[in-house]
Amino acid sequence: MNKIAIIIRREYLTRVRKKSFILMTILVPLLFVGVIALVAGLTMSSIKQKHVMVVDESGVFKDKLGSTEKIDYQFSTESLAAVRNKLSEESYDAVLHIPKFELNEKVRFNLYSEEQLGMESTMMIEDKLNDVVVDLRMTDAGISRDQLSYIENETISIIPIDKEGNASSSVTAFGIGYACGFLLYMFMLFYGMSVMRSVMEEKTNRIAEIIVSSVKPFQLMLGKIIGVAMVGLTQVLIWLIIGLIAAAVLGGAVGMDMASDPEAMRQIADQANGEAAILQGLNDMLQSTNWVSIILWFLFYFLAGYLLYASLFAAVGSLVNEDPQESNQFTLPITIPIILGFVLMSSALRDPNSGLAIFGSLFPLTSPIVMMARVPFGVPAWQLILSVVLLILGFLATTWMAGKIYRTGILLYGKKVTLREVGRWLGRK
Repeated sequence: MNKIAIIIRREYLTRVRKKSFILMTILVPLLFVGVIALVAGLTMSSIKQKHVMVVDESGVFKDKLGSTEKIDYQFSTESLAAVRNKLSEESYDAVLHIPKFELNEKVRFNLYSEEQLGMESTMMIEDKLNDVVVDLRMTDAGISRDQLSYIENETISIIPIDKEGNASSSVTAFGIGYACGFLLYMFMLFYGMSVMRSVMEEKTNRIAEIIVSSVKPFQLMLGKIIGVAMVGLTQVLIWLIIGLIAAAVLGGAVGMDMASDPEAMRQIADQANGEAAILQGLNDMLQSTNWVSIILWFLFYFLAGYLLYASLFAAVGSLVNEDPQESNQFTLPITIPIILGFVLMSSALRDPNSGLAIFGSLFPLTSPIVMMARVPFGVPAWQLILSVVLLILGFLATTWMAGKIYRTGILLYGKKVTLREVGRWLGRK
């Protein structure tokens, strides 16, 4: 046990002290946050106000098209031909022609411009015109905007109640389940590959020969797996801390910007009443979620799933010689179940209690991803217990298989290994 601890310590310290680890751990989240901030900033500043000259032959839009910070409407008393002729010379960007129209007919307006205004500006103009036409039609039909708003917004809502009488939300469960399943999919694939690369490096550099002279191959494999797991947890923890700090800084910056912009504050206040109910409902859903249970199950399936697949990836790394491309034929049978688990997760999110979802959550090679996607919806205790037992048995089986392959493959050089030979190694006592 002491030898395994030494290997774990060596594997952990060797990796976290590398410049590549420091750069990846620090720069990747900062780069990610920076890209998001840059895109948001460019999006906010790239759309300048468009000046649109309106030729309204219907005579009903003059007091109904109010200018905004994105679109400035100006009305002309000249003819359409005269205004269009001045388009390239004047300061406006486009000419909006509104012909006479009947309210009960399909309306078509024309927008003339020297250059394309862009999709967002065009849609803003279209939406504004559509609102005006809808208001005119409702007035003609004797319906007010408040009445229409009541008809559109007063819809039914279904609140699922579990057997204990607690309110639940399929949307919230879907989001949590998808996030947990996706994270497990990425972690098992990424850190499993990391274990494989570590074994490949030590074998090709002949370092493994020296290490195996002091410890058993199985101890070396187990130490590597646990060491990489600790590196992964360290990296995720640092990313989480950076993410929380970045969120606090960006949130404070946005708050200061809003405070200096009275118009933005007014718009937020106008939206507050409509959004208050939504936010309260979301808050109730999140509070009704059993976060302790979800976190504990996530940790279990993360560790069990990682150990199961990391042992297989370590075995594959021991089979590779000088050419890293040799690993492709062995990694495919390992990555297929991970990808299958991600596919079955989609089915489980649509129907958590379907036969396919239950199978995927019990089968050890797919259960870490699929069962974690089902947990937020509520899973019967017998299925959770059976899934845990089968996953532990699967981990023991894959560790035993990987140990037999690793013991022979780590010291095998100069020969390309085939799957048939690997099968013979497993058959040895």
